[in-house]
Amino acid sequence: MKNNQIMRSVAAIGIIFFGTALVLANIGIISWDIKEAWLYFYPAFFVVLGIKWTWDGIKYKSGITLGSFLVIFGGLLLLDRFGVLFFSFTDVYKLWPLLLVYLGFSIFGNSTKRKRRRKFQFIFDTDDLRGNRKFPKKQRLAVGEHNFSEPNWRVEPMDLWNAVGDYHIDFTKAFIPDEEIPISIQGWAGDIRVLMPENVELSIEAQVKAGEINVFGMNAEGMNREIFYETPNYKQATRKLDIFLSMKAGSIRVDRV
Repeated sequence: MKNNQIMRSVAAIGIIFFGTALVLANIGIISWDIKEAWLYFYPAFFVVLGIKWTWDGIKYKSGITLGSFLVIFGGLLLLDRFGVLFFSFTDVYKLWPLLLVYLGFSIFGNSTKRKRRRKFQFIFDTDDLRGNRKFPKKQRLAVGEHNFSEPNWRVEPMDLWNAVGDYHIDFTKAFIPDEEIPISIQGWAGDIRVLMPENVELSIEAQVKAGEINVFGMNAEGMNREIFYETPNYKQATRKLDIFLSMKAGSIRVDRV
């Protein structure tokens, strides 16, 4: 489980730093003042953990956002400790422009590789799996909400993206044509809520970088989580939905009535 790997990494780095500090204190290189040591310990911990998560993100193509942020944040705290500049823990809000930097990279850095596997499985550390689906022109909003719940609204191919915002899509109230319809819904932060009727064949790929996914009662939560689900008659059906849901931070829930 990925959560166990993360906890092992955190514990291992903490033990390494603690042991190193004890050795340096015992041979007289540093003085063991717990308060003073802590001011250097946790920023250095952030940097080392961030480097590891960044490396893992590059290696497994799971994203480097959180890891690189920890490196930058911890590095600034260390520079403050050594008197190079002034930066305190509460100055973290000053790093909000990094969201724009990550946003810029995400716009042209998304992978289009898709990996189909078994009918249902949990997948950890995966790429963007949209593949070669044909979508209409992407609709982008910096901040906003999408709500599809009007009676008899017509389902058409859609490709939606928000930096921050929620989605609520009720297919039980929709008119769904007799064709395969691709739907892509993505965002940086927010929630996606989807309500499906019983009589529609569908394929769903849902992923979050940090958060929770629940698809028809099947749950995955934590970092870099993904669920793939396909109804039994999806491949043979002429009327079907091909759905891709993705959030950097937030939750995705798909229910059936």
